[in-house]
Amino acid sequence: MNKLSKCIAEAIGTFALIFIGIGAIYANPGLLGVALAHGLTIAVMVSATGHISGGHLNPAVTLGALVGGKIDFGDALIYWASQLAGATVAAFVCLALFSKEIVVAGTPQLGPNTSAMAGIVIEAITTFFLVFVVYGTAIDSRGPKIGGLAIGLTITLGILFAGPLTGGAINPARVFGPALAVSNWTNHYVYWIGPMLGGALAGITYKTFLLGKS
Repeated sequence: MNKLSKCIAEAIGTFALIFIGIGAIYANPGLLGVALAHGLTIAVMVSATGHISGGHLNPAVTLGALVGGKIDFGDALIYWASQLAGATVAAFVCLALFSKEIVVAGTPQLGPNTSAMAGIVIEAITTFFLVFVVYGTAIDSRGPKIGGLAIGLTITLGILFAGPLTGGAINPARVFGPALAVSNWTNHYVYWIGPMLGGALAGITYKTFLLGKS
């Protein structure tokens, strides 16, 4: 598959996540509804793009694949650029459709009793789970080939836990696009350090101890 196809797949899939995510939070269906909206979007978009780009749709997943030797640095760079571009376009579309307040409200934020350090740890652990599941169900040839279902369910359970605490980003692009669209960078570093750390640790752990020679 050529690089342009991979870039387009990553951009569209990430666009969908941010677009649906902001819209779902605006609709206010409750925590379960928000978690399912994100999880279902990831499930269908990973299934639709997996055979093209691997369906990363998340800079932390790409980093996990990079440290695990499943993607080279050049491809990782274009994946990151595509994911952030898709997220940014989605955020600006939502800004045009709704308002700045809605985009801000639809962006993950730390809960009132969650410190930045706690936020980093929570985002790191939930993203570790995500990348671990990506390896186990999509990268490892021994794993069950069930499309994006398990990956989407992991996003759902992550948001059910982390939603009230950090907004359950589990993806730097989920925060970057809206932050750029509305110039809201409050605690932004939390959503890069946590997910990227968790993704890298999952990639290293799976490669070192679980991947085998399959």
